[in-house]
Amino acid sequence: MKGVRIIYSKAELAWVEAHKTDVRKESHAVFVELFNRPDVSFENYKSLCSRNGWKTGRTGLIEKGNIPLNKGKKMPFNPNSARTQFKKGQTPHNANYLGHERVSKDGYVEISVDETNPHTGFERRYVLKHRWLWEQKNGPIKEGHCLKCLDGNLANTDPDNWVEIPRAMLPRLCGRYGRGFDHADPDLKPVIMAVTKLEHKARTVGKEADK
Repeated sequence: MKGVRIIYSKAELAWVEAHKTDVRKESHAVFVELFNRPDVSFENYKSLCSRNGWKTGRTGLIEKGNIPLNKGKKMPFNPNSARTQFKKGQTPHNANYLGHERVSKDGYVEISVDETNPHTGFERRYVLKHRWLWEQKNGPIKEGHCLKCLDGNLANTDPDNWVEIPRAMLPRLCGRYGRGFDHADPDLKPVIMAVTKLEHKARTVGKEADK
């Protein structure tokens, strides 16, 4: 009964300790029969062993050097399992086609292109569509620069809707203390962009002069 302390005799404790490496369910069944202890459940028996540190010595892990029982054996043919087995050269059912598009959690459109994935070695990989299209038209983005969406619509991947800017301009455009470019009125966006570019240029020239 839960909450009631179970008393064990010295003989019972000695027997349990002597059989600690046996299979627990089997040793518990023998214990109950041998000592006439129907009041001791399997959980009680396990708790007794745990409290006293009487471990079975088995970890449940496959030991290093262990040889699997089915090593070198062919799996028996089964028509049902054979029907669903992956065939050599077969394309997975969830493999998306070249040019497939998806939207990232940040709202950017990604497209599957004919480039080897450096992480998996797969023949295709997903890249940011707006960047991929922009570089097709304008060439690689310069180091320390990034692309900024002009109309605030990340789904608009037209290269003309993105402008290359120094990454250091981003806080001034959209940072906590920036000018709120993303949410500004469309007529004000070009002005904000132009002013921010001038400020960045002046700041850069000033740093160069101080060197």
